Amino acid sequence: MKVFLIAGEPSGDSLGAALMQGFADLSSDCSFAGIGGEGMEAAGLTPLFPMSDLSVMGLAEVLPRIRLLRRRIAQTAQAIADSRPDLVVTIDSPDFCLRVLRKARAARPDLPVVHYVAPSVWAWRPKRAARMAPLVDHVLALLPFEPPYMQAAGMSCDFVGHPVVAAPRASEAEAQAIRQSDTVVLALPGSRGGEIARLAPRFGQALGQALPKGAQVLVPTVASQAEQMRAQVAQWPVPAQVVTDPARKRAAFRAADVALAASGTVSLELAANDTPMVIGYDMAPLTRMIAERLVKLDTVTLVNLVSDTRAVPEYLGRACTVDNLAQGVRDLLGDPARQAAQRAAMRLTMDRLGQGGERPGHRAAASCLAFMSRKAGGGPAPAP
Repeated sequence: MKVFLIAGEPSGDSLGAALMQGFADLSSDCSFAGIGGEGMEAAGLTPLFPMSDLSVMGLAEVLPRIRLLRRRIAQTAQAIADSRPDLVVTIDSPDFCLRVLRKARAARPDLPVVHYVAPSVWAWRPKRAARMAPLVDHVLALLPFEPPYMQAAGMSCDFVGHPVVAAPRASEAEAQAIRQSDTVVLALPGSRGGEIARLAPRFGQALGQALPKGAQVLVPTVASQAEQMRAQVAQWPVPAQVVTDPARKRAAFRAADVALAASGTVSLELAANDTPMVIGYDMAPLTRMIAERLVKLDTVTLVNLVSDTRAVPEYLGRACTVDNLAQGVRDLLGDPARQAAQRAAMRLTMDRLGQGGERPGHRAAASCLAFMSRKAGGGPAPAP
């Protein structure tokens, strides 16, 4: 089976790599083409072009790169037409992926399509599922409450578990080896260039206000953003070390006492490592204005949503100020009860995301194969 995959950012690359491994475990005749990053390359994908071309978010951030993105959309659709895959799997990045699918489906209306990561219609823009349905047949959901939203729009959908529950974690010895202070803090100002430019200066200033003298600050990041992150960190009022090696990043997540992090999947990585956190996030002014009108929830942090608590403090948009972030970190560092409440919410979150069960990448691949069997008329193959 020829599978064409499209991932547009580091979190999607991780999903894609695990999915490729799941396909390899379940089927001996799978081959892969498409777009991905370091993880998917390691799993055997030769990317059509660098995934970093697609790693932008928000209207204000996209506009300067619109010509490049249009070329990449056309190039990707043509690659699908040329390779004639048995299955296309688009992974997150819906704005890019759906534009590709419109072109690909126009050329081949019967093209089987799976989308990995259900759009967050429960949070904002609820009509996105209905707009996606003409282009997508089947959805792989990371969160247990998402399938009914997709099914109501006319797509089949399986909850396959979140990959964070199967991610490798550092040992206690590895965590202790990276600790050089009584207080270890992670700073995680995002994985996209725009996020880093916008959030890293605030995070650095906030930590300068909040941390005791001698605290150790570790800044895990992806290799593609390391140079930009180092340039930012060099301007911080506190010494900080950028970490790119995967094993050392895992050790940093386990070793940390608290974290100051951008909103996103990283909150689940911290939860998996039992690390209490403060969340901060902001967008370009135009994007923020649009988001303020559209977001319908009182929290965007996944730990809060999955656990149905509000244990993790978050400072979003105009509230994402240096003073607020600093106070949030101080409050968390100095209050064991706050830390305990977060850890209880984290444990509940991990249970609900499938910790201890079958690996999500394996479940995702099984769901794709079951979908293909149904589409081929082979009957209701069991879902994961």
